[in-house]
Amino acid sequence: MKLKKEVIKDLAIHKKDVGSTAVQIGILSQKINKLSEHFKKFKKDKHSFRGLTKSVNQRKRLLTYLSRNDPKMYNDILKKLNLRK
Repeated sequence: MKLKKEVIKDLAIHKKDVGSTAVQIGILSQKINKLSEHFKKFKKDKHSFRGLTKSVNQRKRLLTYLSRNDPKMYNDILKKLNLRK
């Protein structure tokens, strides 16, 4: 898995970009992947499952926002992160 700084570097729009929509989606995707791996080992961890659900919903809202406001960037993010086929 990529580290947080690598995700920011890959998706940043400009040099000092750490909070754009694309970067936020990338960081959330990394967090979701990490939690998904965690649940393969610990199936009964309900407290972390709530955090996973919140992260998935937040990413979904950000993707919806991006698709409405910048469709080109939306398609680029989907390809870079392999989110939808």
